[in-house]
This record gives sequence, C-alpha cells and structure tokens, in this order.
Amino acid sequence: MVDVVLGGFFGDEGKGKVVEFLSKDADVVVRCSGGSNAAHNVILNGKKYSFRFISNAIFNENNIYVIGNGVVIDPKILVNEIDILKTNGYSLENLKISEKAHIVLPYHIKMDDLLEENRGSDKLGTTHCGVGPAYCDKYERSGIRIEDFITNRFAKLLKRNVEAKNKIFEIYGKEQEDYDSLLEEYSKYAEIIAPYVCDTINLLNDFNKQNKKIICEGSQATLLDIDLGTYPYVSSCHTTVGEVLTGTGINHKQLGEIYGVVKAYSTRDGEGPFLTEEIENETVANRIRELGHEYGSITKRPRRCGWLDLNALKYAVQLNGITALAINHLDVVGKLKTIKLCVAYKYEGKITTRFCSNPAYLAKCTPVYEEFEGDFEDVLESDAREDLCEQAQKYIERIEEVVGVPIKFIGIGAETENILFK
Repeated sequence: MVDVVLGGFFGDEGKGKVVEFLSKDADVVVRCSGGSNAAHNVILNGKKYSFRFISNAIFNENNIYVIGNGVVIDPKILVNEIDILKTNGYSLENLKISEKAHIVLPYHIKMDDLLEENRGSDKLGTTHCGVGPAYCDKYERSGIRIEDFITNRFAKLLKRNVEAKNKIFEIYGKEQEDYDSLLEEYSKYAEIIAPYVCDTINLLNDFNKQNKKIICEGSQATLLDIDLGTYPYVSSCHTTVGEVLTGTGINHKQLGEIYGVVKAYSTRDGEGPFLTEEIENETVANRIRELGHEYGSITKRPRRCGWLDLNALKYAVQLNGITALAINHLDVVGKLKTIKLCVAYKYEGKITTRFCSNPAYLAKCTPVYEEFEGDFEDVLESDAREDLCEQAQKYIERIEEVVGVPIKFIGIGAETENILFK
C-alpha cells in the first residue's frame, strides 16, 4: 500500500519531518509535484544546506527516492544538490527521476518576475523560482520534459521556446535569453541527471506489486491547490490527494493511510486570505514567529502567524480523505500563556462551521475562538502522548473532537526524534 503525507493548510507544516519519520520503515519515498519553491534543511558534516528536491529519505540506503512526473525540476538546482551529496560521500544510487517530469529554465524565472511586476498591487507573492510559468508551458504543451532534456531533442525544443519567450521580453523591454549559452550550460546538467532517469510510473507500480512500502510526499498544502485552494493565491499545481495519482501514476486502489500535517498554530507565506492571522496582537504573532523560526525557506521573509483554524482543517480532511493527523510545534504554543483555537466563523451575523476557499466569502467571515491554557513548556520531557500535561492534553483532544480524525503524531521539537507516536 501507499501511505500519503499532505499539508493541511498553506504549507511549511513540517511534512518533511513526518516523511523522514515514516521513511525509516519504508522501501520507497516519492515526491509527487511542485518545484523548487520550497525547501528543507539538511545537516551534512556539521554544515546546513537547504535542499529543494532531494528528500532526507535519500540518506537511508534502504530507501529508493523517486522524483515523480508531477514535479517541475530546475536542473541547475538539482545538479547542485547532487554535487553536494556526492562531495559528502553519497552515491545516490537510490535516486530515480521521472522521464516525464518537466524542467524549469531561466526564461521561466524571468517570466515569473515579469508577471509579478505587472500585477502591481495584486501581487501573488510568488517565490520567483519559475514554477508557475513552467506549469503554464506544461499545460500549454510547449514544456520540455526530462525525456527530451537528456536527448538531442532538447536543442530543437529549447530554440523554439527561447525564440517565443524573447518576443515577450522584447515587448516589455527585458533582456533577451541567449540560446547558445543556455544550450551549452544546460546540456551539461542533462549529462549529470541522465543516469538517474527512468520510467518511474511502471517502476512504482512494480514496487507496489512486490508489496513494497511506499510513502508519497505531497507539495505545498491543501489550501494552495490550484483548483480547491484560495485562488488566485495558490500554487500552480494540485496539492491535494489527487496530485498523488496524477503526479506518480499510482492508482487510487493502492492508497493506504493519508496523513494530514498541521502545526499547533497556523502560518502563511505570501499573499491571500488568512482568517486566524494574529493581526491585532502583533506581540503574539512575533512571539510565535520567533519561537517557531517562521521565515520563508526560500524568500527568507517573515511568515504571517496566527491560530489553528479547525474549519479549514475539516475542509482539508474532507477533500483528501485524511485518516490521521500529525501536529507539529506543540512545544511552540506551549510557551504561550493563552492559546486560541478557531472552532467556527461568524458570517453575516450567524455562526457557521462552513469553510469555502472563495476569498470573497472568507473576507466576510470572522473567527470564533475557544481559549486554552498554555504554559506547558515541559513537553520536551515527554516520551509519549500520555506523558503530556493536562493543558496540552485538553488542547489536542479538542482538535480531535472537532475535526473527527485522530492525531497520530505530535511534534514537540525540531528533530525527528521529537515525535510522539500514538
């Protein structure tokens, strides 16, 4: 069976930590979609690196790590990560890259910048990594896939695309892309990536027939789904459970547990509606931000911080068929004197538990909170959920009660070892 790990809100919930925990007993770990617009930290020989494509699962020699067909890959970034790992003594024989994944090129990044510039005050807050324009090319059917990138077809397709994009850049007075230098540089990346490329769709289905334990890691999070999230303030791909099927070639009958990952509070990186953002009390927001180190992994900008929204979480559970929750950063809210939990909204004078991702609807809603006692800083001393203090128990039990899904993992610190398992 295939277990799935998905974000419950706006991303940055700590999915990688949960995946790393689950991968200890897995045979295969798969990245389903997304691009280089998110990262996680890796410590190698005492030095910290931010990896955007390679998962921590790569360090378990018993794991096969697959970058699926739904991912858009920036070859320059991926090659840099491969070089770092090889320099630190890793062979990467367990890395597999889908031949059907699309690539991100410099003109996508330039298009990303141009689009945000032209939006003026309606900026989406993209990470300027070219992910959106790469997906645009994919669906416009002018994208370049890995299976083209590593063959002599790349030169022809690149020339076609550079000529088309340069016409746009010329109109807006932007610097033109140089075809020859791009071809020379990226052909070198193709040579490095080629040995890892294969038909991952059949590979994954073969693994499933062999009863291999597979973990699929979704990108970003539910409320950033291109169709089901807070459009237009969303990602450029699907971030709900459907991405697992289309981004890997696995079918729905193979799915097992679906884990939804959230924090004990909420954050958002970028623009868009965020009902439970702590705006009135900036002191609380700043305290959460500093305690949780809430700064964009790519942009380094401070994330917006607020309280856990159970209406939105129930929406994520409904969309994804979430069977269990993982809640991270319980230690962070434990340092606050009072914790708020959104259990309903007030909409046009009436109390409702209905969540709708339409920003116009959310603009008319105000959160209805329940308050809980904090000051449970001793959670780091806990070895099991049963060891948590009464205040912490009441908080997580109320979440389970409202959402109707059990909390199976509780993160009480930054390390993978700081997970309480139910």
